[in-house]
Amino acid sequence: MKAVVFDFFGTLTDPSVEAGRQATFVATAAALGVSPAAFCAEMTGSFARRIVGEFGDTRETLREMARRCGTTPAESELDAAVRTQLAGSASVSTPRPGVLDVLHTLRDRGLRLGLISDCSSELYESWPGTPFAPLIDAAVFSWREGHRKPDQRLYAAVADRLGVPPASCWYVGDGGSREHWGAARAGMHPILVTNANYPTAASYRDDPDSHVPDFVVDEVSDIVDVVLCQDPSCP
Repeated sequence: MKAVVFDFFGTLTDPSVEAGRQATFVATAAALGVSPAAFCAEMTGSFARRIVGEFGDTRETLREMARRCGTTPAESELDAAVRTQLAGSASVSTPRPGVLDVLHTLRDRGLRLGLISDCSSELYESWPGTPFAPLIDAAVFSWREGHRKPDQRLYAAVADRLGVPPASCWYVGDGGSREHWGAARAGMHPILVTNANYPTAASYRDDPDSHVPDFVVDEVSDIVDVVLCQDPSCP
């Protein structure tokens, strides 16, 4: 085993902060001068299209969402809305406790680290400034690639950019978007993070995974012993 590929939201990030998405939508709506209820509905309803880049970058996405809410925002309003939306995205990208230490440990043991995230433009645009970026060798974003999990092109892309075969990769995620099914189909070895200590976390995942993973852990820190045994069948 040569690499570990991670999901992002709810796996590397703190699941307890995800409730903040709604507050961000409300604040962004205020910056745009549109109805918070209408804006939240448009953002929620457009999720599947936003995460494959259909509306463009954050600025153009917010322009389109405002248009759908019946408003043509001024450029200054868009400036403020983009700042608000990116700040909110940063708040829900807070590292989960101990996860940066996990990444350092795996890197120190010679493992390559990858990422596949179903995400909208905000994460892609802010990624270089996150504390994760220096620790991840290959990051694949649905918004940039134009495909979402479990599309096999995402798994192939991250393995190729890591320079390792999929069969030499663990895949670690909390089970949304049928990601473990996709990982197994690609030849990777899935590990489910249950987030048992975060009982509301599952409500933020769509298209939950029914695939039986190779291993199940409650916390990301619990993967270290599994991964470092270097054998997909290691108990």
